[in-house]
Amino acid sequence: MQTETWIAITVAAIGTYALRVGPLLWTQRHFNKHKADNTEARLPTWLSVLGPLMIAAMLGASLIPKAPSGASWVATAVGAFVTALVWRKYRSLGLPVFCGVLSFGLAFVLLA
Repeated sequence: MQTETWIAITVAAIGTYALRVGPLLWTQRHFNKHKADNTEARLPTWLSVLGPLMIAAMLGASLIPKAPSGASWVATAVGAFVTALVWRKYRSLGLPVFCGVLSFGLAFVLLA
C-alpha cells in the first residue's frame, strides 16, 4: 500500500480510539471525584439520550447498501432480521451482531 493510505488508516484508528476512550475516561474521572467527596454520582441525562441516538444513527447508515442491487437489499434485510431475532432471544450485543453480519455475508454470497 502507499504511504498515504497507511497514514489515513492510522489517523482513522487513532480518531476511533479517541472517540471511544474519551467518554470512558471522563466518566471514570466523574465517578472518582464523587467517590472521593462521598457523594452519589449519576450519569448526565444527555448521555442517556445521546448514546441510543448515536446507535440508531449508525444503524440507519448501515442499513443502506453501498451498491444498491437486489442481492444487497435482500442480504441487508436477512441480516437485519437475523440480528433482531438473535437479540430478542439473548438480549446481548455481541452475538446478534456476529449472527447478523454472518447471515448478511452468506445471503450476499449466495444471491450474487
